[in-house]
Formats: sequence, C-alpha cells, structure tokens
Amino acid sequence: MKKEPSTITPAAASLLSRRWWVLAVMSVGTLIVFIDNTVVNTALPAISVDLGASTSTLQWVVDGYVLILAGLLLLGGSLGDRFGRKKWMTIGLVTFGAASAGAALATTASQLIVLRGAQGLGAALVLPATLSIITNIFPRKERAKAIGIWTAVRDQGEQALRG
Repeated sequence: MKKEPSTITPAAASLLSRRWWVLAVMSVGTLIVFIDNTVVNTALPAISVDLGASTSTLQWVVDGYVLILAGLLLLGGSLGDRFGRKKWMTIGLVTFGAASAGAALATTASQLIVLRGAQGLGAALVLPATLSIITNIFPRKERAKAIGIWTAVRDQGEQALRG
C-alpha cells in the first residue's frame, strides 16, 4: 500500500489549504452541468413560441445536449488524464459558458440545437475532471467526505434533471 508523503512541498501545502474552495468550485461546475437541462425543459414553451420550433425540434434541443455529453464523456476524461485535468476542466467551463451565452442569444432553432451540442461538449470535459481533481487534492482521511459532498451536489442536479 502506498503511504502518504510525510513532507509537504509549499505548493502542495497551498493546495491543501484551498482544497475546500476547490471542492466548492468542482461541485458548482457539476451542478451547472446537470441543472442546465432542467432550465431548458422549463423554457421549452417559450422556445417553441419565440423560435417557432416544432415538437421534433424541441426534442433535439433537449436531446442534443445529452447525446453529445454521453458520447464524449470518456474522451473528456481521457483528455484530462493525458493533458491535464485543470486545463481541460477550464476549457470545458469556457466552452460550456460561451455556448450557454450563445444559446441565450440564438435566433433560430437550428442555432440553438448546435449550441446545446457545444454545451454538451463542454460538459463532457467538465464532469470527469471534477471527480479526478477532488480525489487528487484531498488526503485519504478527508477524501470520502469530499466525494460524499460532491456526490450529494451531483445527485441534486440529477434529480433536477429528471424534473
């Protein structure tokens, strides 16, 4: 069994002192990814009227996000593992945020569907990184507690997703 290091570098000590803030950011990132679909489901009647979207088009607005997210989730985890979790989490959050802003300004249903897919791409980069970062920054004694908090936040987002 691998032992925890007895000496801590200044960089590691700084990260340990900020670990609860990092957990908060990871939890909020996870919540945003899951709650996004709830927001869209609530807005479907307005989207239908404002963009003249059919029922089939509205289904693509909802499912495009989930389809891209599920399809690219493993790739997002692999990219984070190979090239840096923080980097790909940041790219995912920026992608998700930019696509969200674009979706809010979309003038056609087609634009909205494409931007929802881009949100799914961002979410696929964010989700795997959150748990990996948490497991890396928390010492073994606190890891279960941190993962429990993250899981509770994620579960709340999933419940909101199911409506």
